[in-house]
Amino acid sequence: MRTSTDYLAALDDGRRVVVDGEPVKNVAEHPAFAPIAHTIGRLFELAADPVNNMQTDDPATGRAVNRLFLPPRDAGELTAFREAAQVWATETHGFVGRSPDHVGAFLAAFSSHPEAFAENRGPGKNLAENVRAFHRRVVADDLYVSYAIIPPQVSRATTAHAWEGDFIQVGVKEERPDGIVVQGAQMLATGGAVADEILVSCIKPLQAEDEDFAVSFTVPVAAEGLTLYCRRPYAPGASSEYDYPLTSRYDETDALLVFDEVFIPWENVFVYKDVPGLRRQFFDTGAHVLGNWQAQIRFATKLRFLAGLARKVAEVNGVDKFPGVVEKLGELASLVSIVESGVLAAEHTADSDEQGLCRPGARALYGAMGLQSEIHPRVIGILRDLAGGGVLQLPASVEELRGETTRAHMDRYVSSPGTPAEERIKLFKLVWDAIGSEFAGRHQQYELFYAGAPFVVKGYAYRNYGYDQPLAEVNDFLASYSTTGTEATR
Repeated sequence: MRTSTDYLAALDDGRRVVVDGEPVKNVAEHPAFAPIAHTIGRLFELAADPVNNMQTDDPATGRAVNRLFLPPRDAGELTAFREAAQVWATETHGFVGRSPDHVGAFLAAFSSHPEAFAENRGPGKNLAENVRAFHRRVVADDLYVSYAIIPPQVSRATTAHAWEGDFIQVGVKEERPDGIVVQGAQMLATGGAVADEILVSCIKPLQAEDEDFAVSFTVPVAAEGLTLYCRRPYAPGASSEYDYPLTSRYDETDALLVFDEVFIPWENVFVYKDVPGLRRQFFDTGAHVLGNWQAQIRFATKLRFLAGLARKVAEVNGVDKFPGVVEKLGELASLVSIVESGVLAAEHTADSDEQGLCRPGARALYGAMGLQSEIHPRVIGILRDLAGGGVLQLPASVEELRGETTRAHMDRYVSSPGTPAEERIKLFKLVWDAIGSEFAGRHQQYELFYAGAPFVVKGYAYRNYGYDQPLAEVNDFLASYSTTGTEATR
């Protein structure tokens, strides 16, 4: 199993990651990326430790591998998958949205359904075998794969073929006997700067005229001609771990990928100029449901942590017995339980498909997911209410606790009964990093649009709920009486 040392060393590969107009020499050592890189390294260490039960035997080789990268084949394996995903989610308290198990789950499902890719063969190429081979490499080498599956926001009114200028969205510029040359850009590669490889595709519906952009391929982050432009990193602005405990550990960088005539060998191509093939890879394979189940495990963990923060704030402020506060904490409990229950219900209603992939129940999964854009802001809102002005009246930094005079003031004026100033400030600094810092703002935006605009996510819930049964029940009831029926019993 891969160690943190192995992973961090692999990041020094000449990748072109740009921050403030300058390429980063080594992301594992740069202040913008070192914190999240070391966090991901810690995840690999956890997986490599047998005590965490994250390993299983690879059916192909018999070697011990990360079970999160293999497709679950029955109910027992699905439960083991959840428990393994929970180990990683607990380590990051749900604040790392693109940990290696997310895209790993997508690739596991891809590999279970090669027939979804066999229909979109490239010129003389077996794209289905490409999918299987890449998945075997991810499992064998314990790789961290991120993805970029959204076009740049050039226009939401049209798709790529209608945009001014050639190849704004990444597409096939040239076809060669040994591969393709791609040009353009794609977003939103969360964690891409510290990943090993990136799956590049498009989940947004395209039109028939967008054939050149209907591709799916993998690319090493260090590929020649590939540049990652990262949003403003927050980790370098974290003055200390005490002042920014979340930012200083979990700041995933989101990146725009720019491809300047990047060569992609045929063996790295999954979908080639096939608009329907883009949808098949995500939905026919079960990748969307398995990958989003992992995401809901992570989301439930994050909500639990936020609820725990709210409970701790109420306790420190001495208001945890007030009826109004208990009501808010009860609402928090209800909101978190909805997501937790959705995760477990999806597991309980799972079923193995014709290729043997055990798929979490879509009705329960998408039902909980459909409320994500409403649940997260409400949880944050309750935490804000309970924290009140406490997160604003804090010392600028930990330095006020180190100076003799300033420490005396902190001890006298910024403490609570039973909670010394250092612990109270520590708590409220953590709360601020969860609700008010730049890191927190990014997370609020991320959870709002995690799976697309709310109408997209609610569309998944609508299509997977199974309205036929309740509709039939209503129709049957309506058919059970008429204008000539008997009078109501009095």
